[in-house]
Amino acid sequence: MSNTYIGYHFTIEPRDSSNNEQAKQLGAEILLAELGETAFESFVETETGLSAYIQKEFWTENILEDIYILGSEEFKITYTFEEIDQVNWNEEWEKNFEAIEVDGKCHVRAPFHEKTNTEFDIVIEPKMSFGTGHHETTHMMIQHILETDVTNKKTLDMGCGTAILAILAEMKGAQPIDAIDIDNWCYLNSIENAERNNCKHIAVYEGDASLLLDQKYDIIIANINRNILVNDMQQYVNCLNTNGTLFLSGFYTEDIPVIDASCTEKGLTYIKKFERNNWVALKYNK
Repeated sequence: MSNTYIGYHFTIEPRDSSNNEQAKQLGAEILLAELGETAFESFVETETGLSAYIQKEFWTENILEDIYILGSEEFKITYTFEEIDQVNWNEEWEKNFEAIEVDGKCHVRAPFHEKTNTEFDIVIEPKMSFGTGHHETTHMMIQHILETDVTNKKTLDMGCGTAILAILAEMKGAQPIDAIDIDNWCYLNSIENAERNNCKHIAVYEGDASLLLDQKYDIIIANINRNILVNDMQQYVNCLNTNGTLFLSGFYTEDIPVIDASCTEKGLTYIKKFERNNWVALKYNK
């Protein structure tokens, strides 16, 4: 990309100092989601919050007027912005994006990182730093998939983000795979990443759980957030084949009772959990 960009650098400070890092992460995710509805096209998670980039030709002085979180009582968000000529995106990402390895089996990297000898090598074009495997929930969902036999299992990656989990599922033999996300940027980036990793069995759709209708799956992966998971749980259960497996993440340890009640009352059986920095990933069978 050689266009001139406007770069915004947001500092996010939760007004409630307890669980500060988790609250800051949540604030950054909400801010990113809202900015993603505008002409901003690239994002980097930073130590203080979030940086976001927009091509100058699409920028207006009131570009932030509909970003509701900026007026939230839960967060104090300040920002600076600057004009950046001919952004070197590889350089920008290399400063903010490190390759990760999960359990010595799965390597998640950008195209500018060297390939390693791990069993599963996933290349993600990091147009934003969320959904790249660095977040605790994605890391734990990778762990769940790594220890699950998904061969020839029809799989759904709900709220797919960058499609990293769908890509790993295909690498482990799952097929066919549906990947769904409500965000247009995630939809487009998931298609790109599936192609980049030579995936042949992933179909990507833009939308929410209303797309599922009477589809049936052997495995459903849903890494979203507590409220959406609870709201859509019956739809997941309806779409899950007998003896199918449901993986859930995107919520905190204290949310487990709410999630578990929603699952068990619908006939699912709890199997296992991973916990990482107070984030949780649960496994249920039907």
